[in-house]
Amino acid sequence: MQHAGYVYIMASKRNGTLYLGVTSDLVRRVWAHRNGVGSVFTTTHGCNFLEWYQAFDDIFSARHCELQMKKWKRAWKLRVIEEMNPDWHDLFDSIC
Repeated sequence: MQHAGYVYIMASKRNGTLYLGVTSDLVRRVWAHRNGVGSVFTTTHGCNFLEWYQAFDDIFSARHCELQMKKWKRAWKLRVIEEMNPDWHDLFDSIC
């Protein structure tokens, strides 16, 4: 099934700087972050590793989730990462 939206978290390292974003093309967007064209924030802070993502059937639901998660405490974001990816592996290869 093709998804129309994704919320994702990039990190600089385990428990490092986090970047929360939304996109309609997860592979393209993560590639951009990893190659220094994703955003100034991820480039400046070295957020090159995809640590968590969630797929949605429509971009509006993904954006709504992103807006809600941006209000979350850091500890809550760390918890969702560790629930999906307890060893903090870079998930980029698994989505390609």
